[in-house]
Amino acid sequence: MSTVTERPTIGRQSVSSQGVGRRSTGRPESLAQESDRQGTSEADGLAVASFLLGLPGLLLFNIVLGPIAITLATLALVRGTRRRGRALLGLTLGIASLVILSVTIATSHGVLIDIGS
Repeated sequence: MSTVTERPTIGRQSVSSQGVGRRSTGRPESLAQESDRQGTSEADGLAVASFLLGLPGLLLFNIVLGPIAITLATLALVRGTRRRGRALLGLTLGIASLVILSVTIATSHGVLIDIGS
């Protein structure tokens, strides 16, 4: 009569006395699902950041906040965010801030701040 005795777990596999390894079933989910979830979470953060930077970019620091909002929104959409509407809104606000900047420059003949008046 041969009995199989279990040895302590080494890494992710437990080794029996006969040398046959078997997979430990203690993992709740695979690494691919975990990295996908982390990528989606990061893309969601980019979507929110693009919205939050595009909103004040309409009035303040258009030349800086507009392109940053556009870039973050584009990255969020490419990475597959679950907050697609917020990313599109951030993209729209970033573009609108650049349009407002260009209209302001065109109507003031290239002078944004007139200190000597």
